[in-house]
Amino acid sequence: MRLPSITPDDAGCQSVIANRLSSLGFTSETMQFGEVKNLWSKKGSSGPLLVFLGHTDVVPTGPEASWHSPPFEPSERDGYLYGRGTADMKANIAAFVTALERFCQEHPQSFSSSTAGSGSIALLLTSDEEGPSVDGTVKAVETLLKRGEKIDYCIVGEPSSVNTVGDMVKNGRRGSLNGRIYVKGVQGHAAYPHKAVNPIHTFADALAELCQSQWDSGNQFFPPTTFQVTNLNSGTGAENVTPGELEAWINFRYSTESTADTLKATVEAILNKHKVDYTIEWRLSGEPFLTDTGKLLEAVQQAILAKTGLHTELSTSGGTSDGRFIAPCGAEVIELGLVNDTIHKVDECCSIDDLNKLSSIYEQTLLHIFGETL
Repeated sequence: MRLPSITPDDAGCQSVIANRLSSLGFTSETMQFGEVKNLWSKKGSSGPLLVFLGHTDVVPTGPEASWHSPPFEPSERDGYLYGRGTADMKANIAAFVTALERFCQEHPQSFSSSTAGSGSIALLLTSDEEGPSVDGTVKAVETLLKRGEKIDYCIVGEPSSVNTVGDMVKNGRRGSLNGRIYVKGVQGHAAYPHKAVNPIHTFADALAELCQSQWDSGNQFFPPTTFQVTNLNSGTGAENVTPGELEAWINFRYSTESTADTLKATVEAILNKHKVDYTIEWRLSGEPFLTDTGKLLEAVQQAILAKTGLHTELSTSGGTSDGRFIAPCGAEVIELGLVNDTIHKVDECCSIDDLNKLSSIYEQTLLHIFGETL
């Protein structure tokens, strides 16, 4: 946490983790793409393979004068650990590592290449989760797939909890689709509208219909798909000039009841219906994924119950995570981490008691997954 690893600078964080894991018999390698460093650290060679997925990068601190203690000097106060990256997600990575240390020390033959069927464990860390996510997990996973590494289970250490650790896990995420619509018009004098084409006016009815549309009804796991205008820009800055162009940015957070292709087609049909002169650029941030059953989900639920007494709530709410790059490989993916109340805020913090519980939950999950081979 003392290392100022603001995206995409890892600032040496992954080396700290690799060095600590080496004493447990993990083999580590750095996968670098562009400015982004990714760490793949693994023990074992047989299946199944469980991956702890996380990121060492953090968002900027904001005005440091607003913090009650320096953001890159960890500080303990009243049972909480303060500093940038505590909740999102360096403390979660610490819980990964300490859980693995105890597990491997208590079960020295675990993940042994000499023990058939003992399974494998790995950490995949990136320094690009808080950024564009172009050269991070997605590139690392592509590399792993090309050389035949099959991920069976993945625990993402994102801060999933609401009030106390383990009260909620994410067993899926909605898809995210972005569009940039460029509406063409003809600039002119506001006093002579018949000599101009105002793109704000031509876009208005289409925008109203887009905002009022119901895209789907969701299902038992996902809420209905939502549509939002995230940026809307037009005008020259003068009061007496009608603009010649308009730019609108839109975003869908969509359920498994819709697809990126159906959403694109519906948007374009609405624009065509209202005779809007436009071009559009689409960018898919991630498709929806869901782990509604399976050994990992059962193991996580049992571990949380054993260590906290909580019957955890399953949720697909919130934004996206790097789990979206793992799920298409056929892996079971669960997000389990600390309370998310202070993430990205000034005075980001986590409960020290929660942190110790989280480490215990991760260790108990490993016992549920690999206990039969010990």
